[in-house]
Amino acid sequence: MDKKPSLSVVVPCYNEQESIQACHARLSECLGGRNILFEIVYVNDGSSDRTMEILRQIRASDPRVQVVSLSRNFGHQVAVSAGITYATGSAVALMDADLQDPPEVLMEMVRVLESGYDVVYGVRRARAGEGFLKLLTAKLFYRTLNLLSDIEIPIDTGDFRVMSRKAVAALLQMPERHRLLRGMSSWIGFRQYPFSYDRAARFAGETKYHFRKMVRLAFDGILSFSTVPLRLVSLMGIASASLALLGICYALCVRLFTSFWVSGWTSLFIGMLFLGGLQMLSLGIVGEYIGRIYTEAKGRPLFLVQEVLPSQFAHVATSEDPTADA
Repeated sequence: MDKKPSLSVVVPCYNEQESIQACHARLSECLGGRNILFEIVYVNDGSSDRTMEILRQIRASDPRVQVVSLSRNFGHQVAVSAGITYATGSAVALMDADLQDPPEVLMEMVRVLESGYDVVYGVRRARAGEGFLKLLTAKLFYRTLNLLSDIEIPIDTGDFRVMSRKAVAALLQMPERHRLLRGMSSWIGFRQYPFSYDRAARFAGETKYHFRKMVRLAFDGILSFSTVPLRLVSLMGIASASLALLGICYALCVRLFTSFWVSGWTSLFIGMLFLGGLQMLSLGIVGEYIGRIYTEAKGRPLFLVQEVLPSQFAHVATSEDPTADA
């Protein structure tokens, strides 16, 4: 095989033993009937179930499959980044193994990409199997993020997208550890197209994005793409200093010109609580940014690979170690 694939599909997997075989069957069926060279890059993100065992079986029966097994669980966004690093195709697609993002839509997105775009991202028109609270928090997340962010991240999107090699190369130049790929994809610019589709219910298992992980992702998105919280700290500092100045003037006037200077303990108590809470909030926001500076300054690799099962296209990939820029 002397050619590199036209399309690489990156599929991160974390404890997906119930759905990975169905995912591969549908992907192979959707892409196999097309006149296109493709590879599927499965990234085992430190799974503790039979996911890696199943991936070995899939790779043994399908030479178009590449398996990248990370040394531990690094998280969904890093696992996707690892898959992008090892993908060899002229275009790279991202999708999850739970089949909420239907593989049948991929070729339509590829055709749009070939018409002159660099990023075709999926916009969720409908979201089956998701409760009211999940939908509400998702809407609040995107709207809050766009309100605070310096760039606009499309609403109701995820990581389901197809990107040109130019867009992938741009993403690989971004080494930050706290990652929100949909935000990074917006940041790089180029020609982008919103592709509307209906999101299906999860095929099997349970979501890996529980409330704590969703909150962490929200923080990463806001703090990675915005300095507005720091500006708010400055504004709150100015406001609190102004209130303190007014309070000092009031206290001096009461002390010098009235006989009720002993009174006012209630306002003093409230003022102390207000300023103390404001200071702690400000320190917390600044601390989040400093923590991210600390993480980046250590310069640790983004991920570590335990094992790679290459596809048939491995020999046409670059001879450099893919983890060099990780």
